[in-house]
Amino acid sequence: MKNFLTIAFVFCALLMAVSQTLSPVTKPHDGIHNNRLSEIDNIMKDYVDKNQLIGAVVMVVKDNQVVYHKGHGYADLLAKKPMKPDAIFRIMSQTKAITSLAIMQLFEQGKLGLDQRISDFIPEFKNPKLIKTFNAADSSYTSVPAASEITFRDLLTHTSGISYPDIGKDTMRAIYAKNGIPSGLGFFNENLLTKMKSLATLPLLHNPGERFTYGLSTDLLGALVEVISGKSLETYFQENIFEPMGMKDTYFNVPASKSHRLPTVYTEDSNQKIIEWSPTFRNIDPTYPIIPKTYFSGGAGLSSTAYDYAIFLQMLLNGGKYNNKQILGRRTVELMLSPQLADNFYGDDNFTLGFALTSAKSANLRMRSEGSFAWGGYYGTTYWADPKEKLICLFMTQHTPNSHRDFEDKITSVIYSSLK
Repeated sequence: MKNFLTIAFVFCALLMAVSQTLSPVTKPHDGIHNNRLSEIDNIMKDYVDKNQLIGAVVMVVKDNQVVYHKGHGYADLLAKKPMKPDAIFRIMSQTKAITSLAIMQLFEQGKLGLDQRISDFIPEFKNPKLIKTFNAADSSYTSVPAASEITFRDLLTHTSGISYPDIGKDTMRAIYAKNGIPSGLGFFNENLLTKMKSLATLPLLHNPGERFTYGLSTDLLGALVEVISGKSLETYFQENIFEPMGMKDTYFNVPASKSHRLPTVYTEDSNQKIIEWSPTFRNIDPTYPIIPKTYFSGGAGLSSTAYDYAIFLQMLLNGGKYNNKQILGRRTVELMLSPQLADNFYGDDNFTLGFALTSAKSANLRMRSEGSFAWGGYYGTTYWADPKEKLICLFMTQHTPNSHRDFEDKITSVIYSSLK
């Protein structure tokens, strides 16, 4: 009897572990009209045939089960190389949520407080300044003391007052350029902490907590992970996130042996014709994933697959558990996915400690359920997870800007209409 109970316990434990992990094998699901998902094939083929899209990977997960995962079009148009489901994409700002997870891990270990001042760890951020006047002729400025210091919560919600180089507010772009602040998009032969300390000497666009401004907040969080953990962001991610969950294709430095899985990056000319991204366009060399680097941008540095990123999202839907490991505490996940901003801070939606959050108003205007959390990447990757429907969706391209991104809305309609 004792042996039987032991065997039963082990079996239940294994069954539970399996149910919490994803299989790369696509299977039909009883809760989905699986034949409807085939319409995604027709939509993607239409866009590729019309030269409105070179290639993409689409992945759908329902209840921990992959129900759709296909590559469409080409990874490289000139070479007529098909897009495969295991393509490794430059996910750019999808890196942000993983950096936010790292911060929440350190938070639940008692190593930081969400409303703690970051100057406790990087003293250069003490007594921040606020921009007052700006001279466009030489990028000089005057400043006044900010009303408060930056906290971890400010960084996680992009309300710190820090903007973006290259793609941010014009005034701050000029100031950052003059002072050599990297955007994190691409390759930089710099030291992350040194550059974040330089950022600390520059003015904020507005007082911390005052409003939402998308910027280098998560790059700064990455530097804070390095300071607090004593490890590089690359090492921290590998040891505490990627290895425990089995994310085997997510990297700051993509191995040479996997470089052939990187799709070509595309953009559009003035006539909306798709052209290949040149190495100097917008100061981003698309070969950066295979250039050996030690500047690990917590806001934009990773490359990954749709499957690996689905593992990350599934862990959150599982309440922080994956591969029979508790990556983040259940209550910490609930906090991480809760709305953090006042109304109208982020349009009709809200923002969590790392994600955009679908509001009740937005849910009444589109297919996603209230409480769905989402973001995307500069080169054309998008994802969301819907806790109500236990659904994960990823659209992965390497094409920006894209005048025909309405394919995402069409595919979304197909996915939700397939639910029983």
